[in-house]
Amino acid sequence: MIPDGFDYHEPETTAEAIELLEEHGDAETELLAGGHSLLPAMKSGLSSPDILIDIGGIEELTGVTADGGTLTIGAMTSYSDVLDAEAAREHAPALTAAVEQVGDRQVRNRGTVGGNVAHADPASDLPGAVLVSDATMVVQGPDGERDVPAEEFYLGMYATDIGPDELLTRIEVPSAAGAVGTYVKRASPSSGYAMVGVAALLSVEDGAAETVRVGASGVMDRGVRLEGVEDALAGGSVDEETIEAAAARAGEGLDTALMMDDLRASGEFRAQLLEVYTERALAEANADLAAPAAD
Repeated sequence: MIPDGFDYHEPETTAEAIELLEEHGDAETELLAGGHSLLPAMKSGLSSPDILIDIGGIEELTGVTADGGTLTIGAMTSYSDVLDAEAAREHAPALTAAVEQVGDRQVRNRGTVGGNVAHADPASDLPGAVLVSDATMVVQGPDGERDVPAEEFYLGMYATDIGPDELLTRIEVPSAAGAVGTYVKRASPSSGYAMVGVAALLSVEDGAAETVRVGASGVMDRGVRLEGVEDALAGGSVDEETIEAAAARAGEGLDTALMMDDLRASGEFRAQLLEVYTERALAEANADLAAPAAD
């Protein structure tokens, strides 16, 4: 299928991209990152922008760095580059675990972390992991930069707190060095997207859970924290019995009537999957903590 005609721009800097967004504010404008969501939508007619701004060549939006207890991931950094960065695995283990399960190798080589986050598909792998990682999205527009906590960033399905003349420049994650991160999902057999995906960040001190953060994708219209699970484990022992009891609280605080309900899975089935995959994510994290460190 052939998309409708559009004007194409390829800025070299973030400032140029923002100027283009301002200049074409009255037109239907889209930013092109990795293109795995936008290009199929354009070819199918679901999206028909007048202006396409390709930010793939902006070097300042790429890279992974760790400084002062904060891991920074440029918005245009590919999934593969994140996985190749030892700093990402050390400081953002839950996010890295989710990135490992995005698409296939070809998708991970081309797709970008910022593109995924900004697209806000609730069935993608990163929303829950971003929440678990306590990430901050740095958004830049004509008035400069502003920080948006992950809890406030996602507004709903395909909706974020990025303004029409702003773009996501980087993701900042406070270091979780010493904690274990996991991500498990029930993938759609047709697309690989998460029918339910659960990310967990866990650390134990003197036999008691010190850090417990659990989040899910694919369940609601945005990523969600599973606070009932976190409360059940915080400060207590972590074993098979307590994990099972905590996972039973996975749906606590979530309106089951508003759970995603589509051809892939009903809301009722997703609620069941959520409990199962929460238990798996926590069990995997606990097993990793108990495993001897590699030489």
